[in-house]
Amino acid sequence: MKLFTGKRPATRSERFRSVRRTVAAATMAAALTAPVTAATATAAPAAIPPGLSCDTGKHAIDEYTGFALCRNNGSRTQTFWVHLVCGWAPDVDGNHVTLRPGESGQSTAHCGKIGTGIGEIHVRP
Repeated sequence: MKLFTGKRPATRSERFRSVRRTVAAATMAAALTAPVTAATATAAPAAIPPGLSCDTGKHAIDEYTGFALCRNNGSRTQTFWVHLVCGWAPDVDGNHVTLRPGESGQSTAHCGKIGTGIGEIHVRP
């Protein structure tokens, strides 16, 4: 004789749903912690080409736009551009800027919105 205890036994689909929720929660927790460690590991600044002094950064309003503002301190004409590492979106290069000695200029680029934003900013010769 079975007595009614107030709970019905879990069906097979309810047990499967519980397992799926547990796996999804563990996967989400792992996904949320992975980018934090990856971002700190790739935050090393890139080498600036000789003869240039550059400031790099993200646009104040748009986190997907990066720039390199450089001054040519050398004695010959130089060309540079900004290179953005864009996470999930393809990496992008900015406009090529040619500077004579003593001149300053800026190169900008924009990461696609599908990505996770700018991960690194490099100045390329």
